[in-house]
Amino acid sequence: MLKIKNLHAGVDGKTILNGVNLEINPGELHAIMGRNGSGKSTLANIIAGRENYEVSTGSVIYNGKNILEMPPEDRSLEGIFMSFQYPVVIPGVNNTYFLKTALNSKLKHKGLKEINAANFMRLIREKLKLVDMDEKYLSRAVNDGFSGGEKKRNEILQMLTLEPEFSILDETDSGLDIDALKIVAKGVNNFRNKKRSFLAITHYQRLLEYMEPDFIHVLIDGKIVKSGGMSLAIELEQKGYSWLEK
Repeated sequence: MLKIKNLHAGVDGKTILNGVNLEINPGELHAIMGRNGSGKSTLANIIAGRENYEVSTGSVIYNGKNILEMPPEDRSLEGIFMSFQYPVVIPGVNNTYFLKTALNSKLKHKGLKEINAANFMRLIREKLKLVDMDEKYLSRAVNDGFSGGEKKRNEILQMLTLEPEFSILDETDSGLDIDALKIVAKGVNNFRNKKRSFLAITHYQRLLEYMEPDFIHVLIDGKIVKSGGMSLAIELEQKGYSWLEK
């Protein structure tokens, strides 16, 4: 699915990632934990193809292709999705139009027939139930006037609609109360299967309690210094990160 090898990268001339190695197989959920500035979001942004990040060494192979050469829209069409820590507001573009256009672009890329309006509405109503969202959100501009929790649920709605093979969740728990967190985690858990993989970026254990990752990795100074299971997240909650620093 995804294989990152010896990745060195940065932004604005500053090196942030210092040799990241990571392999994520189909059906797995991996979590990256670390302090602010450790390189977590940089790693997520490089996989997704956001501009201004510079890769000096290494490779990111997704389904056999080196995606570092692909523009972000092509990575999306290939099945990579990213839920942002701070979801983008798109004034003047309602959710229905945005989601239907994105879904049809993906279907066209795969050589499949585009979905018509009636079938799309049936599909999206089912997806709305999974994230406990009212149908009224479909007529509103994308994330415009949404609360923090509504924006995060709307991001998960996009994921459920587009059905990517690989999803990056960049601090999806940021700013969420416990009820909103449970709804978002439920949406992700309902989407999991043996073919879909996830990379969750987080500071805290609480998100992982609801998503149950297969592997947890600790990123310090741009490098994965320790990997483990859920017990590692519990240990980090108790001890912090200083015991892993050299």
